[in-house]
Amino acid sequence: MSRVVMFVFNDCRTDSRVLREAGSLAAAGHDVTIIARPTDPASTVGEREERDGFTIVRVPIPPGHRLFRLWLRYPWRITNWAIPRARRGVRTMPGGLLDIGVAGLAVLASVPLSVVRGPFYLLARYRNRTRASAATAAIATAEDIEAPRPRPVPGPGRARRPSPFEWLVRWRWVITAWARAVAAAAGPADVYHGHDLTGLAAAVAAADRHPSARVVYDSHEIYLESGANADQPAWLRRLMARLERRWVARAAALVTVNESLAEELGRRYAPARTVVVHNCPPRSEAPTDGSDLIRAATGIPADEPIALYHGAFSRHRGLEQLAAAVAEPGLERVHAVFLGYGGLRAELDTLAAGPVAPSRIHVLAAVPPDELGAWVASADVGVMAIQPSTINHRMSTPNKLFECLAAGVPVVASDFPEMRRIVCDDPGGALGVVAPPDDVSALAGAILSIVGAPPAERAELRVRCLRAAHERWNWESESARLVDLYAGIAGQP
Repeated sequence: MSRVVMFVFNDCRTDSRVLREAGSLAAAGHDVTIIARPTDPASTVGEREERDGFTIVRVPIPPGHRLFRLWLRYPWRITNWAIPRARRGVRTMPGGLLDIGVAGLAVLASVPLSVVRGPFYLLARYRNRTRASAATAAIATAEDIEAPRPRPVPGPGRARRPSPFEWLVRWRWVITAWARAVAAAAGPADVYHGHDLTGLAAAVAAADRHPSARVVYDSHEIYLESGANADQPAWLRRLMARLERRWVARAAALVTVNESLAEELGRRYAPARTVVVHNCPPRSEAPTDGSDLIRAATGIPADEPIALYHGAFSRHRGLEQLAAAVAEPGLERVHAVFLGYGGLRAELDTLAAGPVAPSRIHVLAAVPPDELGAWVASADVGVMAIQPSTINHRMSTPNKLFECLAAGVPVVASDFPEMRRIVCDDPGGALGVVAPPDDVSALAGAILSIVGAPPAERAELRVRCLRAAHERWNWESESARLVDLYAGIAGQP
């Protein structure tokens, strides 16, 4: 068969989509290598890992970017690098003259940038302290007020947005540098498969070295509308969109995660061919040993329902809305459980200890992927109140949706087209309820409609979810389209 090299700009230890695709292609007879990067971006040591049927090679980001980024963001700290280098030069005279000269030039170059960046740095630190103090005071005030149903207090705000210049520097000195390094390390292949725009940069760079190879672009989302990318000015995103369009024109196919994204990416970039591969877990049997892992970890009584959020603890995922929903009338016995990881862990811990829903908000650390299904299965309803803050969120079909169905857990999801199609329009019957994601009362009503249903209806709903997962929403069905794509393009000129 063919040699396939995948590129992904993370450590690929828990990236379920990349790992599943590599496993499926390897099972179909292809020789598959994933090239990723070490977990620590500052690492200079490469790694190699053998998985079932394929290999993961982790290539460090070239080290030159660290000094440049340090000089760019904190130019006054360049002395931490320059002084030891100058001392080394003095000790090794006369051969150390070059070290002394380079250190001196670096310090001189940092002076004007320090004058420009210094005031902004001090102002940012002052603002962060002010926001943190305000957030602490707000939480303390909320705890002192005897209100019947206080709302969650938001955190001090999202992380600092990188400036356009910093964003471009990251592309040039981190992503592009890594792409060139891994393209050189990849060697000849029949297909170079880039995951997201960062991986596509590497796939195109590898194809430049080996022009007979084909390129596949695996777009997990609209990259330029995600995270810090969406915060950049329109002119910069238009510039990057032109680059993405040029790269897509070189690809034999574009793979993405649902029909809405396929339509939008097709409108933007007109790929030669588009294949939809939903990111579903493999078929599995629901746990039958009676284990109830969430209740065992939290002490929730057996007769009190669990509304579960699992995944990343980050903004716009509906965490605050779920915490507020269980404080609504009718949900006095429902527990909100957050199972995962991320930057909002401290805020969730504060909510769990606060007066919003006393003893009914629980925060648990993430569990290994191969254990996740058993934990999800012990919930009564999976909640994914993703907020309509970006086009990616409005078009999303999150992994947790399919993971809940695979565990036989009905869902309450945001009323977005793709999730409505899966949850409400299943040929076997509804698999849950959709609700306006920013309406806490509606979200609470949707949760109550499931956990408050008669036991026979709830049991039938779980059966429908399991049936839908086994018949439609599973990796065996979805990956067949990826295997067919490779059967058609691998080895062709």
